Amino acid sequence: MMEWLKQPWPWYIAGPLVGLTVPVLLILGNKHFGISANLRHACAMCFPSDIKFFKYDYKKEFWNLFFVIGAFGGGIVASLWLANPQPIEVNASLVAELAGYGINDYSSMVPQQLYNWDYLLSAKGLIMMVGGGFLVGFGSRYAGGCTSGHSIMGLSTLQWPSLVATISFMAGGFLMANVLLPLILG
Repeated sequence: MMEWLKQPWPWYIAGPLVGLTVPVLLILGNKHFGISANLRHACAMCFPSDIKFFKYDYKKEFWNLFFVIGAFGGGIVASLWLANPQPIEVNASLVAELAGYGINDYSSMVPQQLYNWDYLLSAKGLIMMVGGGFLVGFGSRYAGGCTSGHSIMGLSTLQWPSLVATISFMAGGFLMANVLLPLILG
């Protein structure tokens, strides 16, 4: 059983399981799935004030905080006890492209040349991690939700704003990966 759990699940198993969360949540009480809303719930819970954005009944969405805590805990369990000991497989053409930027360490899920404290304190690191983090947070707030909320929940319930948001997320990802990242790393 443990060996089976350590292997990546194929798309035809993992995809439907993710997709089935939508009808299950709707059947269990018209609940909506999304991750970024939890930051709002946590702020409303921990910092009660006269800010209109945080004045709502966050207790009705308390289940979503448990969902995020479970996802975080599941990530810890998976990384500690279910990690695949095999080397990480990276497409050969991507390896060749990243080698041109000096990235060649694939010993963990993220390249060590990009994700370390020395890199964070460089100009490129600040642009990539701090600037990127700011843009993701701003985009989630501006779009009224994150990729999971819009692309999983919103699209499956046929919401027009979620289609627009998902197209924007994808266009931004393509722009970043194919235009901006080569400029930043180059």
